[in-house]
Amino acid sequence: MHPLKPAEQVKRADLARSPLATGLQLGLLLVLALLVLLPLLWLVSTSLKGPGEDIFTSPPALLPQQPSLAAYGQLFAANPMATYLFNSTIVSALAVGANLLFCSLAAYPLARLQFRGRGLVFGLIVATILIPFQVVMIPLYLLMVQLGLRNSLWALILPQAATAFGIFLLRQSFLGVPVELEEAARIDGCSPLGEWWNVMIPAVTSDLITLAMFVFIGSWSDFLWPLIIIDDPKLFTLPLGLQQLASSFSLDWRLVAAGSVVSIIPVLVLFILLQRFILPSASGDAVKG
Repeated sequence: MHPLKPAEQVKRADLARSPLATGLQLGLLLVLALLVLLPLLWLVSTSLKGPGEDIFTSPPALLPQQPSLAAYGQLFAANPMATYLFNSTIVSALAVGANLLFCSLAAYPLARLQFRGRGLVFGLIVATILIPFQVVMIPLYLLMVQLGLRNSLWALILPQAATAFGIFLLRQSFLGVPVELEEAARIDGCSPLGEWWNVMIPAVTSDLITLAMFVFIGSWSDFLWPLIIIDDPKLFTLPLGLQQLASSFSLDWRLVAAGSVVSIIPVLVLFILLQRFILPSASGDAVKG
């Protein structure tokens, strides 16, 4: 009698699972999903409650009794929300582009080139992840002031142009690329920069997209650094705009909830559009070329 292959064993185990166990597992996953989504649903519900509806009823009501889009209309009519969205989009997009370029350029020699002190350089870069932002906040502020970048969007972009996490992630990704691909490109006459662009970058596309999502979310939701370096309301990003919204309208939570929903939508859309690119194919992206 031949032993079962691992795939066949998993298949038979799935078939042997009782309906009760499957139902309990699905029920537990459903409860966890509801617990995670409940704050988001409550936020959307609060933004849709009408002006005459009490949002502090007891017991609290999840569904709006008088659904209305008045909060969203007032949000864009009486507040420069479009300016905040534009500023956040510019900062986040340039921060993502700079990270993908500079982190990949720094990670490639750390993964492939042999030079003295490579391990020390990589260790020092990774060690900076342990340094809290509050430690470098004041020196970074003084540097931006000396460069004349205070009250400019460049002061928000440059500190995020490269991250230690991005270099670490892409270096580990480059290490997983077969050396034979580089050797084949070298035989075809590619320079080291050509190998980086034509071989390594296509091979780690999924990790580049993952890094882009992390950088975008971090830049989009950053509040502390813009609060320190930006004073001009015309340059406020969305988190600063929401803070101004809360103070300008005497904590009208309908407007604050509507602004929060607007700030979440781009992140959700980006994740939905890019999630299918995160997992690489079984054959590898570089082999397709």
